[in-house]
Amino acid sequence: MAVIASTAPVWDDHRWEPLPAFANELTTGTCVIGLGGSGLTAIGELLARGEPVIGIDAADVGAGAAGRNGGFLLAGSYDFYHDAVRLHGRERALWVYHATMAEIARIAEAAPGTVRITGSRRIAATTAEVEDCRLQLRAMRADGLECDWYHGDDGVGLAIPGDASFNPLARCRHLALTMQRDGALLFARTPAVRLEGTVVVTPLGRITARRIIVAVDGHIERVLPELGFRARTARLQMLATAPTTDAAIPCPMYYRDGYEYWQQTTDGRITIGGFRDVAGDSEWTHDAEPTEQVQALLEAFLRERLAIHVPITHRWAASAAFSHNGRPIVEQVRDGVFALGAYSGTGNVIGALCGRAIVALAIDGDGTAARALGGD
Repeated sequence: MAVIASTAPVWDDHRWEPLPAFANELTTGTCVIGLGGSGLTAIGELLARGEPVIGIDAADVGAGAAGRNGGFLLAGSYDFYHDAVRLHGRERALWVYHATMAEIARIAEAAPGTVRITGSRRIAATTAEVEDCRLQLRAMRADGLECDWYHGDDGVGLAIPGDASFNPLARCRHLALTMQRDGALLFARTPAVRLEGTVVVTPLGRITARRIIVAVDGHIERVLPELGFRARTARLQMLATAPTTDAAIPCPMYYRDGYEYWQQTTDGRITIGGFRDVAGDSEWTHDAEPTEQVQALLEAFLRERLAIHVPITHRWAASAAFSHNGRPIVEQVRDGVFALGAYSGTGNVIGALCGRAIVALAIDGDGTAARALGGD
């Protein structure tokens, strides 16, 4: 599969000072592996409990899918609401929906200026999907969840007023600075070479902890091989354009059951991702470089479906893990080792909830939220 030149995501303002690498022998209460949105949320929860914490990342803050995604904050789980009710039960589906709505508000409060409450639209690609939208509408309204039928120049489907748009990388960087200010020790360019009980061995040092939290989405099955039968890493690709006034896209949009998704940034750029399924097995990979095949499909969609003709300025990809059942992994996996990840491409809100849930489980012994989010 031919690759093309990868750029930084459109979210990057290139003003971030990378964190230092870890080169020491330290002891702490909890070591968090992964400085994306879920790991940083977990660190914040640990600090709120007075827990000493060290956080490390193989690359840098938000360098994985947490800072390279489409910038959507969507309520609910991976499955559309009516499917979640059918697959996981109404009580669980409704709890997750309400919890994610509350989490969107918390994300906005924790990282001021990075979130816009815009709503979102699900645009149907086929007549079958139109009918599926009607099923989702009925299920959501039956349970008192805000959802409206939508019919506009861009298509037919649903409008969800409580969803939001945000800059995912700016949010992660803001959280990291906040966590450092509050006492967390954070390090970049520090991969976890191996875990020896609750000791994290890094290339230049060792971190001895009472417990370890592995907050990794893509590649989680590499860090914890015992999860390999439950999580599988895929490549998600995106592109972005120069600012344009040729279009006015008011909110995050998703199409063809969510396989394509796009929005317009505050400075007028169009961002679009998708076509993972069309590329087939080649996108089940740990490689995070964009490919000619998927980028060509994204560009054709941009030009033909969206009628946007300004230059493309950014092309990038990220690794995200998909679970075997659509529910995330959020549980203890070894003595003193806890894991969260495999958000199936919808980790912005669910990942933050999992970060809170894993700390409740690890520190408080309360697995209520972890079971509601994950479980078998």
